[in-house]
Parts: sequence; structure tokens; C-alpha cells
Amino acid sequence: MEREGKVAFPLLSSHNGTAALKRFLERHNYPALTPKAVLFDMDGVLFDSMPNHASSWAKVCTNFGLNMTPEEAYMHEGRTGEATIQILAQRYWKRPATAEEMEQIYEAKCRLFNACPEAPKMEGAAEVLKEVKNLGLTIAVVTGSGQQSLLQRLEDNYPGIFRPELIVSSKDVRHGKPNPEPYLLGLERTGLKPWEAIVVENAPLGVQAAVAAGIFTIAVNTGPLPESVLLQSGADLLFPSMTALAEALHKA
Repeated sequence: MEREGKVAFPLLSSHNGTAALKRFLERHNYPALTPKAVLFDMDGVLFDSMPNHASSWAKVCTNFGLNMTPEEAYMHEGRTGEATIQILAQRYWKRPATAEEMEQIYEAKCRLFNACPEAPKMEGAAEVLKEVKNLGLTIAVVTGSGQQSLLQRLEDNYPGIFRPELIVSSKDVRHGKPNPEPYLLGLERTGLKPWEAIVVENAPLGVQAAVAAGIFTIAVNTGPLPESVLLQSGADLLFPSMTALAEALHKA
């Protein structure tokens, strides 16, 4: 079947976009990419909340004897809290954490995070959402967070954009990112196939999850990690910020 490069997402008509689209279609053997929805990660994409998450995880885990730096927290971004704790427990305790230990650590992390100043909207995110909405595409959220404090902020900060039934959180899945389950559930809730969606992610594990789900993935490097980490994770396109993505969408 002949591959069709024409899509309802003008950004992919640019030079870099056309090349990325061609590689994506060949890799997955899809006949076309026909986007009907964009699935957004939340922390580090819609909210500039990762500095608070990273410092909270690092401090709490270290207090429990699971030494973690804020930089390492960025590498775990997208995992469920339980999965992150288990990785550290195996490293430092040489055994799995118990359910009680995981609950204690995660509750302590949530308390510390909730005591942080409220994370602002990510610069450029509102403009990206506006461009996507103007294209008539469905908007969904696929996040590794399970904290209601952030989930409840979506409507307050982006009124009328998100629908509750199109929000996938860590509470909805058994396996967090980099497992594709969160994004596969996002596809299920939007009623779409992988070639009918686009993902916007900022985390290496999130990129890996989206790629494993077979979805065209745009990475935005809003944190301290090298761009190479996101590209090596499989991102189809890379932008240095949400503002840069918004500008590219507007010009396309």
C-alpha cells in the first residue's frame, strides 16, 4: 500500500516534519498518519512542575535511605511512584519495598510536593493547546502523576480544554511509563488507532512509552537533560520548549 504523507497536522509539512513523518511511516509500516487527537503528558509539558517533583522525590527518598539526586528524578519521570520506589529499594535495600513502605514514602513525597509553591503553567503550553484545538483535534492527557492536586488544576488553568474521561493517570494503569500501557489506554479512551494520534512528551520514559505504543512522538526538552537523551529514546521530532513548538505550529 502506498504511504500517504499528507496529514491534518501542518507542522509535518515542514522540511524536518516531512523527513520525520517518512521515517515514522517506514518504521511502523503504516500507510498514513492521520491525526485526530494529541495526547499530552502533564508534568513538564502543561505545568512547570518537575523541579518541585524532582526536589521532593530526592529529599524524601534520601531520608528513607534511598539516595536520589534531583537529576536522577528527571530520569524516572513518568514512572509510577511505586515503580520508582522499587527500583531504589532494590538498589539500596537489596530487596523489594513492602506495600507499607511504599505507601509511607509516597505519602511523604506528596506532602512535601503539596507544600511547594504552586507550579505555574508551562510557558507556551496554552498557545500549543490553542493551535491544536483550532485544528479540530481531540485533546487528552496521559500522565504518570496520580496526585489530585495537579489533576484538579487542569480545568482551573486551561478552562474548557480537557475532559475528565480523556485523562489517564497512574491510578488507571498497572504499568507506568516506559511501558506503553498508559498511551494505549489513551488511544482506547479516544477511540483511535496509533496512526491517528500524536504525543507531546518531555521525559525519556514517556517518549519510550509513546514510541512503544506506535504513536508519532514530539519531544519538548523543558528540563535539564541533554537533547540526545530524548532523541535516543525515540522521539520523532524535538523542540527546545513548548514555546518553540507553539511557534512552529503557528507558522506551519
